[in-house]
Amino acid sequence: MADEPRPLFAPWRLDYLEALDARERADPAAQSGSFLLNYFSSPGDDDPNHVIIRSAGEHPGLVLLNRYPYANGHLLVALGEARPRLLDYTPAQRAALWRLTDAALEVLEHALNPQGVNIGVNQGRAAGAGVPSHLHVHLVPRWGGDVNFMSVVPRVRVIPSSLEAMAARMRASWSVLRGRVGPLL
Repeated sequence: MADEPRPLFAPWRLDYLEALDARERADPAAQSGSFLLNYFSSPGDDDPNHVIIRSAGEHPGLVLLNRYPYANGHLLVALGEARPRLLDYTPAQRAALWRLTDAALEVLEHALNPQGVNIGVNQGRAAGAGVPSHLHVHLVPRWGGDVNFMSVVPRVRVIPSSLEAMAARMRASWSVLRGRVGPLL
């Protein structure tokens, strides 16, 4: 029928749904409560976790694709040490977080050439933090007209690229740009 809804395909959701039961049965003591800390502690899983940059140094951190993005290319930036509030980090840690955010922004702009970027921190559950125990920065690329009628349909976003394809695109940009960042990462 012409009036029936057409399906929206989100192929990466199947892995998430199938993993829910396994996570619920997993040993709770083995989980940190922060997927960001779990990812940071598992560098061998950077590809499946869509980690784009893993920094070294005194205050190491990660840049990765958000598994549940607001827009294609939505990046997260976090330090390896989990803190719930920005001011719980030392000034040196905050500087390292923003240097990593700068690198993430360069990669995002190089890979996608967006017309704008939302950069923000959701501190605390009341402010929308999905992982309130591990502060992180969101970088959301934006284009004119990218928010349309789909935003009024509850819990629906149209993301036109798979996470794997987007991760490959971001990693290719990082390989071009990493020399510009220098020893900070």
